[in-house]
Amino acid sequence: MDIRIFNNTEEIAQAASEIILNKVKSSPDAILGLATGASPVATYKKIIAAYNAGEVSFKNVKTFNLDEYCSIPASDRNSYYTFMHENLFNHIDIEEENVHVPNGNPENAEEYCASYDEAIKNAGGIDIQVLGIGRNGHIGFNEPSDAFTAGTYKVKLTDSTIEANKIYFDREEEVPREAITMGVESIINAKEIILIAEGTAKAQAIHDMIKGEISPACPASILQKHDNVHIFIDKAAASLI
Repeated sequence: MDIRIFNNTEEIAQAASEIILNKVKSSPDAILGLATGASPVATYKKIIAAYNAGEVSFKNVKTFNLDEYCSIPASDRNSYYTFMHENLFNHIDIEEENVHVPNGNPENAEEYCASYDEAIKNAGGIDIQVLGIGRNGHIGFNEPSDAFTAGTYKVKLTDSTIEANKIYFDREEEVPREAITMGVESIINAKEIILIAEGTAKAQAIHDMIKGEISPACPASILQKHDNVHIFIDKAAASLI
């Protein structure tokens, strides 16, 4: 693991965006795996700034997002489809046909999830996967369990995840209870991975991911097996390692 400890969000975003931008500049048809949540937002802003400065084009880039809520439409303000467009896609020249955010409401979840994995495979696999990490060590919506997950699948969200998501919704009953997510195997198939984490709330998860045993009790610990992982964290998140 390439573990780097930074002073602030700005420094993390600079380091993460440089890796992504260098990949797109050298491989204009790169395949990017993207994440939502607070962790990558500053990185996306750096990417937008580079595009606006004329440094890079995303015309031929394809993206695949980690996950999406079930039970709400893609147009919902809290959907990850909306998040990605508001925080990145609407501000760069990526073609909409090259944007892939999981459909949270497929008619047949099993068939759809298999097709999502197949689309990634047919694109040539993910070159760089961006990740955050949950307080319990989850990546994507892969929660602690008895076994590592494989391909994309429909998952029931844990009570702790539902509780954490309540702040984004007006009413408790609006909070999704299920999601479509890439499985752990799908994630670690990426050629390169960038994981971003900040704050003391993530410190235990970072410790368990880096220094704990490889176990589905901490899904992110599987990253110890990957040979090209960047862990970009601030001092607070690094306080227990």
